[in-house]
Amino acid sequence: MKNKNISVGLDIGTTKIVAMVGIKNKYDKLEVIGLGRSKSLGVHRGVVNNITQTIQSIQNAVSQAEIESESPIEDVVVGIAGQHIRSLQHSDYITRDNSDEVINEDDIEKLISQVYKLVMLPGEEIIHVLPQEFKVDGQAEIKEPIGMYGGRLEANFHVVVGQVSSIRNIGRCIKSAGLKMKNITLEPLASSQAVLSLEEKEAGVALIDIGGGTTDLAIFKDGIIRHTAVIPFGGNVITDDIKEGCSIIEKQAELLKVKFGSAWPGENKDTEIVSIPGLQGREPKEISLKTLSKIINARVVEIIEHTFLEIKNYGHEDQKKKLIAGVVLTGGGSQLKHLKQLVEYITGMDTRIGYPNEHLSVETKKFENSPILSTVVGLLMNSIESSESVNEEDLDIKSENINDQIKSDEKKIESSSLTKNRKTIFDKWADKFKEFLDKA
Repeated sequence: MKNKNISVGLDIGTTKIVAMVGIKNKYDKLEVIGLGRSKSLGVHRGVVNNITQTIQSIQNAVSQAEIESESPIEDVVVGIAGQHIRSLQHSDYITRDNSDEVINEDDIEKLISQVYKLVMLPGEEIIHVLPQEFKVDGQAEIKEPIGMYGGRLEANFHVVVGQVSSIRNIGRCIKSAGLKMKNITLEPLASSQAVLSLEEKEAGVALIDIGGGTTDLAIFKDGIIRHTAVIPFGGNVITDDIKEGCSIIEKQAELLKVKFGSAWPGENKDTEIVSIPGLQGREPKEISLKTLSKIINARVVEIIEHTFLEIKNYGHEDQKKKLIAGVVLTGGGSQLKHLKQLVEYITGMDTRIGYPNEHLSVETKKFENSPILSTVVGLLMNSIESSESVNEEDLDIKSENINDQIKSDEKKIESSSLTKNRKTIFDKWADKFKEFLDKA
C-alpha cells in the first residue's frame, strides 16, 4: 500500500530517534499509521557528535516506520534543539517610502530581512526571527499591521540563534540517510503545538520539555511566543548521578530511575530497599529507595531552578507578564514520580503534565498518548500543515493558469508574483535554510 498523503515528523533526540508517519482523518484529527524508534547513538545533549552512528539510527527508525505504515518515506520535518541554541529580544524599524500606501507583506519581509543581518558571535547563525508586536507611527501593540497606513513600521522580535556547524551536521545526516528535509522547526515550538491549548498560550504559560540530554523551555503570553531557552541538563544527567552514587552500571541506573525513582525524598521510608543483581555472579547490591530519591531530587531541583531562572528572566514576576496558566511539563523526564508536586513547590505556579492527546484520533490515543512523543507529534502536525499549504498553493496556481490563457502577458506576471507572496515567512525561511544546507 502506498499512501501519497502521508506526512512524517522526525525527532532526533539524545536518547532516542523517533519517526512518526500520519495522516489527517475526516474529523481533522491526527491518525498515526506508523511509528519507528531507535536508540540514539551519536547525539549528545541534542548535538550530533558522530555522523555515521546518527545516520544509522535515523535509518533504523525510518525503516521501522515505513514497515508499519506500509508507505515509503521521502520528506521529513525535523526538529532542532541542543545546548547551542540561544535566544534574544531585538527591536528594529523601517521608514517607508510612501506613507500614503497601505503596509503590505513586502514591508514586513523587508523588516524581517533587516533583522537577519544582525551581527552574531563567530560561528553562529540566526535560525528563527519571530515577530511579536508591531508599532505603526508610534501606535503600539499591533498584532497585524498589514492594510494599515503609516510611515514608520517598528517591531519587537524574538530571535533564535544556533551554531552553524551543528545545524549543518543535522542537515548532512538527513541527506545521507536518503531523506529530504521538508521543513525544520524548533523543538520547543513543536512540543508546544502538540500539548498547549490556545487558551493557555493566551493566558501565559511556560512549557518545560524534559528530554534525555536537554530541557527545553518555551514561554507564551497573549498567544505569542515570548521566550525560549535550552538548559543543557536532562534525564541522562539524573541517570549518571544514580550510576555514580549507587556504584551500578548505566542500564541498572536507568531501570531504577524509571521503576522506583521519585523526585520527592520524603516519600520513601528508610526500610524500603531494592536489590540489584550483581555482575558476573557477584553478590546482589541493596539500595535504599530513600537514598535513590535523594540523589534524584538533588539533580531535579537543579534543573527546575535553572528553568525557573529563565522564567524570571522573561519577567514572570511583573504583573503584566504573569503566566496565569502556570507550567506544563512534557517529555520523557516529566514521567518521574512526584515531579509535578516538586515543580509547584519550587516555582509556586500551577503545574500539569502535558499529553499530546488533543490532536490525536481516538484510535491513536490508545497507543501513542505519552509525553515522550510530544515533540514528534508536534513535528508531524507541522509536516501536515506545510503539505496542506503546498496543496493550496498548487490549486491557486492551477486556477491562475486557466485565467492566464485569457489575460495578457502583463497580468501573467502579476498573478505569478501574487502566488509567490502566498508563501508564509516561515516557508521562505525554510527555503533559505535548505539553500544554505545545500551549499554546505
